[in-house]
Amino acid sequence: MIPQVLLGIETSCDDTAAAVIIDGKLASSVISSQLEHVEFGGVVPEIASRAHERLLVSVVETALRDANVSKGDLSGLTVTSGPGLIGSLMVGVSFTKALSVGLGIPFLGVNHLEGHIASLYLSEDLSDPTPPYPHLCLIVSGGHTQLMKVEGPGKYAIMGSTRDDAAGEAFDKVGKILGLPYPAGPKIDALAKTGNKTFHSFPRTRLKGYDTSFSGIKTSMLYFLNALEEVERNELIANSLPDLCASFQEAVVDMLISPIKKAVRETGIRHIGLVGGVSANTRLREKLAELMNSMGGQMYVPDFRFCMDNAAMIAMAGYQRMQVGQASDLSLTADPSMKLQ
Repeated sequence: MIPQVLLGIETSCDDTAAAVIIDGKLASSVISSQLEHVEFGGVVPEIASRAHERLLVSVVETALRDANVSKGDLSGLTVTSGPGLIGSLMVGVSFTKALSVGLGIPFLGVNHLEGHIASLYLSEDLSDPTPPYPHLCLIVSGGHTQLMKVEGPGKYAIMGSTRDDAAGEAFDKVGKILGLPYPAGPKIDALAKTGNKTFHSFPRTRLKGYDTSFSGIKTSMLYFLNALEEVERNELIANSLPDLCASFQEAVVDMLISPIKKAVRETGIRHIGLVGGVSANTRLREKLAELMNSMGGQMYVPDFRFCMDNAAMIAMAGYQRMQVGQASDLSLTADPSMKLQ
C-alpha cells in the first residue's frame, strides 16, 4: 500500500515551520523562529511576512530531507489559512497553492486553532495515549483563550472564551511592565518557580458561564506598581521580581482552571486537553493535573516542542480531515479572523 505523505506548512505569525506526517506518524518537524522582533517587544507584521518569504523554501526542504522523502513522494499538502497576520498567512497559502498545482496533488487549508487541538495526537509512536471523543480542550496562547468541547476531528463547540485579552497576551503585557524581554511567558514561569505565590493578591475575574477575562489583572499589576514612588517601585521589581511573577501567574492559572472545573462538573466529561503556547506553563500543567486527579479525570498535553506554533500540528489536523476526503480548491484565501467551525 502506498503511504500517505503529507507536508504541513505554518506561517500564521512569526514562526516559519514545515513538517511531514507519514500515515499519521510524525516524520519531521522544522521551525525557524524570527528573532528580529525581540527588539520591538512584539511581532512586527511586515517584518514577519518578509521573513517567511525568505525562509519558507529552505524550511520545507529541510523538513523533507529530515523525513527522508522528496516532493515527488508527497500525496497532499496542508497549510494554516487563518487566523493570524494577513501578510504572514498569505505567504504560506500562496506557496502551498503553487506547490499543489506544480505537483498535481490536493491541499487543505487548516484553522490554526484546529491545529493546536490536533497537537494532542502528534507522536512519533502511534501507541502513545491520546484523548478519546468527546473531550474538553483549553486552547490558551498569546492570541487565543477558548474552552472547547471536541466531538471529533472538525467537530467543535466553543463553550467559553476570553472577553478581552488572551492569557498569553496578559503574560506578555505584564512582562513588559516588569521590564522582561518578549516573549515574557517563559521568563515569568521560570522566575515564579522561586517566588512566593501569596506575595500579592491579584484579583481573579469570575464571569458567568465559561468565559474568562485577563485585562483586569494586567491593569491591577500596573496600578499596584504605579501607586509606589519611582525609587520604591524600582527597588520592589529588583528585589521581589520572582514574587511578583509567582503571584501574578497564580492568579492567571486560577482563572484558567476555574471554568474547566465547572465544565467537568456540568458535562461529566473527564478527559481534558491543554494546548497552545501557554500550555507549556509548568504551573498551569501542575494545577490542571491536580484538578483532574481530584475529579477522577485525565489530562492530555502535547510535548513541549508542540505547544508553540508549529507545522506538525497543521499537518496532523489536515491528515485527520483528508482521511474523510476533505480538500480545498484554489479559491482558498488567507483569513486573518477565521473562526473555528
